[in-house]
Amino acid sequence: MRTWLLAAAERREFDGVLKRCGSVSPLAWPGAKFAAEAMWKGDRWWMVANGPGPQRVVEMLKQKREIAGMISMGYCGALDPALRLGDVVVSGDIRVETSLAFTRGTIHSEDRVAITVIEKRRLFERTGAIVVEMESAAVHKEAAQWQVPFACIRVVSDTADHDLPLDFNRYRTPDGDFSRTRIALAAVARPFTALPRLIEFDRHCRIASEALGDFLADCRI
Repeated sequence: MRTWLLAAAERREFDGVLKRCGSVSPLAWPGAKFAAEAMWKGDRWWMVANGPGPQRVVEMLKQKREIAGMISMGYCGALDPALRLGDVVVSGDIRVETSLAFTRGTIHSEDRVAITVIEKRRLFERTGAIVVEMESAAVHKEAAQWQVPFACIRVVSDTADHDLPLDFNRYRTPDGDFSRTRIALAAVARPFTALPRLIEFDRHCRIASEALGDFLADCRI
């Protein structure tokens, strides 16, 4: 039996996976805000999340464990205009076998959210990456230190032609988390513009979680 470590920023990024795993048990994992263990197709999946950004990944993965490989998973913003909501993008050296469609391409990782269409376009032109997210580079580095294979499996939660409802970078706490309270207050302060778009973005995240759950349920790694 192989053990795979799936690292995400937030628990909700695992929602689509958790509902398909059947029996899920809490997992003792120092430094993680969420940790769970599940069995899938004869393998053990350890799912851990500790908040956004590379520093949170490092804090969560300080202690080496015996695993077959490490997977950075969760949401991403599309930089390539061809990608749509719910599309899955894969990179890394772990082989992924599935009957579902996905895209292989370069994934850009940086410690901030790409908010606007203009910012995404500039990143696309500058980096050549097709999506952007915040943790995979740190997970990749930790996988190298652990001397285990790495993969990044991400699902598009906002497209290249879509501005996010707020500049979420303004609402991060000193330790890097996004303050849900401050985000909610900022949205309520703009009830006819930001609030409806925030509700829509939340719906897009749920759609993305379902798509990622379908993908991981179908694939063999």
